[in-house]
Amino acid sequence: MAAAGRTTADQPSHQGCAISSVRFRLPAQRGDARADLRDRNEEGHHLHHLVWRLGPGVRVCSSAVLGGGIGPRAWILNAQVPGGYPRLDPDRHLAEIAAAEGLTGPGAGLMTAADVAAYTTAHDSGVTATVTAGLGVRGWAAAPDTTRHEDVPAAPFRPGTVNIVVTLPVALSDAALVNAVATATEAKVQALLDAGLDCSGTPTDAVCVAAPEPGPGGGEPFAGPRSTWGARIARAVHSAVLAGARTAP
Repeated sequence: MAAAGRTTADQPSHQGCAISSVRFRLPAQRGDARADLRDRNEEGHHLHHLVWRLGPGVRVCSSAVLGGGIGPRAWILNAQVPGGYPRLDPDRHLAEIAAAEGLTGPGAGLMTAADVAAYTTAHDSGVTATVTAGLGVRGWAAAPDTTRHEDVPAAPFRPGTVNIVVTLPVALSDAALVNAVATATEAKVQALLDAGLDCSGTPTDAVCVAAPEPGPGGGEPFAGPRSTWGARIARAVHSAVLAGARTAP
């Protein structure tokens, strides 16, 4: 779900939030960032979430509902929620899950109704793409405008069902970070078409790209699909989304 602004600097306590976490073992991932698959029980639902503990010196460019935008991030959270998600404060909900995990500092949080335990990963020369894909509500980005009146209320929040997290071992400039998100999105659409689906995604897909903070050199200047690192991002995202799309319900 695309939104920006809030980070865990102002996150609430998780008091009264019935979350218990159990660590699962994940295959080793290349690069500095590793994801943990976690298990929790929340209001009668057995759910999963993925956590990347990035540590210091990493910044993220994302459309995440919690901590979106570009800036230093110490962690990324991709949380499964029940279908028919009833809450109207997804950023606070993600902050509660983060607090239960003991995550501190600024972070980025995504949501999905897909089964997070069915995540897919792909690697390409140091780039890792991790994807959760549920494609029950999908369509084309440029859909016909069916809203004719400005006073029509906005649609309620629906957690995104295709979430992409990309980690890189090299720093990117601001422009390259934005370009990396675009490249990942292009690769996602290519994978969905290659999977035989007639869509460009779901209405609330989200992307996070994590890379080291740039030093005096400013980081890699390009991340388009024909650049060295952009091509690696594209191939990793395409492989992970294709695998997820072929098995998604």
